[in-house]
Amino acid sequence: MNDATLVLVGNAKAGSISVLRLGEGSLDPLAEHEVGVGCGTFAIDHARGLVHTAVKEPEPAIVTLSFDAATGQLTETARRAIPDPLAYLVLTREGELLLGASYAGNWGASWPTPKGVPGEPVGRVEHRHLHCVVPDAAGRHAYWVALGDDLVAQTAITEDGGLEPLDPGTVSVEEGAGPRHLVLAANERSAYLVTEFTGEVIRFERDDATGVLTRAESVSIVDPGAGLSTSRLGADPMEEHLIWGADVHLAQFGSFLLATERTASTVATVSMEPEGLLGAVIGLTPTEAQPRGFAVAPDNRHVVVAGERSGGVALYELSDEGILTELDRRDTGSGANWVRFA
Repeated sequence: MNDATLVLVGNAKAGSISVLRLGEGSLDPLAEHEVGVGCGTFAIDHARGLVHTAVKEPEPAIVTLSFDAATGQLTETARRAIPDPLAYLVLTREGELLLGASYAGNWGASWPTPKGVPGEPVGRVEHRHLHCVVPDAAGRHAYWVALGDDLVAQTAITEDGGLEPLDPGTVSVEEGAGPRHLVLAANERSAYLVTEFTGEVIRFERDDATGVLTRAESVSIVDPGAGLSTSRLGADPMEEHLIWGADVHLAQFGSFLLATERTASTVATVSMEPEGLLGAVIGLTPTEAQPRGFAVAPDNRHVVVAGERSGGVALYELSDEGILTELDRRDTGSGANWVRFA
C-alpha cells in the first residue's frame, strides 16, 4: 500500500474529521479537525488539495478546507450558508462543480467551484428526502436518490452546471423500499442502489448515450439469521429490530459488491457475474456497530468501515475469494459515518 494513501473519516456527532494514514495493514492517526456538528459528508478535490464538507451547526453550511497531505492538517478557507443540512456531497467536472443532496430540505443543488470555492447555486431538483447524488465520470448526467419518494431522479448537467430532467425524469423502485445510496460501475453500464427499508441492492442498466436507467435484477443483503423485518419511514430500526440498509460500493475492480446493514452491523459481499450482473451473497461479515458509511481504497482491496454507534473505523482486506479479514481498527469520534480516501 502506498504510504501516501490517507483516510478521512467524518464524525457527525463529534463535529470533526479524522485523518489517518493507511499503512501496511494499519490505520495510523495523523490529525483531527473540528468543523461543526453534522459533518457527515464531504468531497475531496485532490488536484486543488481541498475538502468540501457539510455541517448542521452552528448553522447549515458547506465548509471548504485546505488539505495538507503530508501532515493531514485541515484549514478552513471558506464557508457558504445553505438553507438545510446536506446528506451527500460529490464533485464532478474535475472539481469545477459541486453537487449536494439535502435529506431534511427535500432538495438537491449544483454549485460552480471554479476557484475551489462554491459559488451561487445554478441548478436545483426537488424530491422527498434526497439522500445521495452520483454523477457520471464525464459530468454529463447526475442521479439523485430520493428515499421518501422511492425513486431515482435522473438529470442532465448543462454546460453551466444547471440541471435538466432526462426523459423519463425518474425511475421508481417498490413503494416503501427506501432507496438510499447508489454507485456506478467503472464502465458506467450499470448502477447499483441499496435500499434502507428492504435491504436490497438493485441493479439498473444505464444507457451511455442518454443516461437513462432501466431496472434490472436485485439481491437481498440482509443477514437471514438476524430476524429483521422490513422497516419504514419514521421507524426506530434498533428499537423495533428492523432492516437498516446503508451504503454500497464496488471492490476488486468490479469482481465484488459490498453493502452495509446497520441493525445487525454487517457487511455483505456479493459476487458479480459477467457484464456486471448481481450474483449471490457469498459473505456476511460482522463489523463496527451501526456501519453507516464505508469506502474502498484505491488499490481496490482494502476497505474502511465506519461505525455510527462504535465511534470508530475498521480496516479490512478483501481476498480474491471475497473474504473480508479485519487488519486494524481505530476510535475516531462520536457518530463516525463517512469515509473517503485521499
